[in-house]
Amino acid sequence: MGLLLGPLVGTAQAGTLENIQQRGHLNCGVSTSQPGFSITNAEGRWTGFDVDFCRAIAAAIFDDPEKVKFTPLTAAQRFTALQSGEIDVLSRTTTWTMSRDISIGIIFTDINYYDGQAFMVAKKLNINSIGALNGASICVSQGTTTELNVADYFRAHNMKYDIIAYSTPAEAIAAYESGRCDAFTTENAGLYGARLQLSKPDDHVILPGIISREPFAPAVRRGDSGWFDVVRWVGYALVNAEILSVSQSNVTAMEKTDNPEIKRLLGIEGKFGESIGISNGWVKRIVTKVGNYGDIYSRNLGENSAKLNIPRGLNALWSNGGLQYAPPIR
Repeated sequence: MGLLLGPLVGTAQAGTLENIQQRGHLNCGVSTSQPGFSITNAEGRWTGFDVDFCRAIAAAIFDDPEKVKFTPLTAAQRFTALQSGEIDVLSRTTTWTMSRDISIGIIFTDINYYDGQAFMVAKKLNINSIGALNGASICVSQGTTTELNVADYFRAHNMKYDIIAYSTPAEAIAAYESGRCDAFTTENAGLYGARLQLSKPDDHVILPGIISREPFAPAVRRGDSGWFDVVRWVGYALVNAEILSVSQSNVTAMEKTDNPEIKRLLGIEGKFGESIGISNGWVKRIVTKVGNYGDIYSRNLGENSAKLNIPRGLNALWSNGGLQYAPPIR
């Protein structure tokens, strides 16, 4: 029997932004623990790329990036939490797929990270390519796209495999490290973080190549186009700020510019904030308190992150050979 996941599930009531403003904080769903994207530090503070996206929304609405309540969610929990209204936005390394977009009452806003699924193995196995995984046992996290991707790839290449699924990434990584399986697979960026969590990271290697397209995107409930616009344009604002070289370090100086695009971006001209229900100067608040897209990437995933240093690659601006591009604010 097919699941009834049509328009009866996850329909938002209009006024999500107003509810957030009255409540005084944003409810944001993130992963339970994924270095670089969402994880708590030694002081118990949430940090990461997905975390900072929600802080950018809070900065736009409240001029305070701390007005966010973070709810850690497993892959199996994330959509129910959004559908039920427990969270206002899902910012959790979630792949935008057709079935998710049209059948479970949610809608994706913008692609904020381009990734693909890869594999990690112990160096001692002397495996140097994905093709050498024929007959391997593979640890995965349940409730993600990884199992289907493995099935598709291995079937297409006439390879045998054995999937060993766990309810959380942490359990899957622990099983892999204990030798329960030959390889661990998830998105490439996730493997960088997973390797850091191992007792001897240098004993493991991420194999070259990817087997899937994994466009990560924030999601909101269907039925509230106004809230959808806010979340989508916060994402676009982060990219536009980097395109226009408006960063956390120079945003105040940039207010003196004669560039009309920057004036619109910073709310000096036009009423673009008011058009989505928040006060003008919303992008200035975002960049001042959180940064632009490049600032956020560098701090959490790139050259200024704690050991990850993942190259921008596809997540570079389009002008630098990547795919990050945003409609203009005008």
